[in-house]
Amino acid sequence: MNYPLAGRTALVTGVSRPKGIGYAVALRLAQLGASVVVHHFAPHDAEQPWGGADVEAVRSGIRSALVDGAQTADFHADLADAGAAASLIDEAAAVTDRLDVLVCNHARSGDASILDVSAELLDAHWNVNARASFLLTQRFAQLFSWDGSEHGTGRAIWFTSGQLFGPMTAEFAYAASKAALAGATQTATAALLPRGILLNTVNPGPTNTGYLDPETTDRPEILDELRAAMPLGRFGSPDDVARLVAWLVGPDGRWVVGEVISSDGGFRLGL
Repeated sequence: MNYPLAGRTALVTGVSRPKGIGYAVALRLAQLGASVVVHHFAPHDAEQPWGGADVEAVRSGIRSALVDGAQTADFHADLADAGAAASLIDEAAAVTDRLDVLVCNHARSGDASILDVSAELLDAHWNVNARASFLLTQRFAQLFSWDGSEHGTGRAIWFTSGQLFGPMTAEFAYAASKAALAGATQTATAALLPRGILLNTVNPGPTNTGYLDPETTDRPEILDELRAAMPLGRFGSPDDVARLVAWLVGPDGRWVVGEVISSDGGFRLGL
């Protein structure tokens, strides 16, 4: 079989639940031949209404998806800690003595509108969603050694949200921190590209990781309205996002760089 990511090592952050986007990305990269290192922070998930972490299920699933010769490892880290990002990159690179792909999937949940948001909540979202992604990418770039070939380029993926296409009224701190990632994409790309690292940012749109199930949603008052706004009649699945990420970090994505790309089934079009 053809394994386009064989011999490459990827770090995916925010991987603690089998229903999550991070797990779907990690699983698909493993199926394509990569060694996959994942990061988790279970205490955050334990506070969410859609369910806590199941790190052992994540470990088991990734192990079962690995191809011969590939490796996996997982690390716990609170990315609100300013020093955690560099340490995590170093630990991930040590697993196989290389790191080729960085997927910054981690995010903080729990928010308020601009009328109610506190300084502490703004700082918390900035530190995890934006600052940690920037510092992870910085350390990745410091360690990455490009051989000068097109095949040998590194890949970095950031995640933004739908704040570019409409208001997220009750999620001001989240939207602001995610907007920073989208807004900084081209500026960061200009510094990373000469080092052989291709950065792109993905907007996954409404993706059901459990928070859009009626029994576990934190927004029951808009669930039917949100579903009706999906042109293809369903919410996105984590695998929809994983397919795009896998394409971007694989050989077929070698000429795409500095883009903010939506994978939302047309939700942003307001059809």
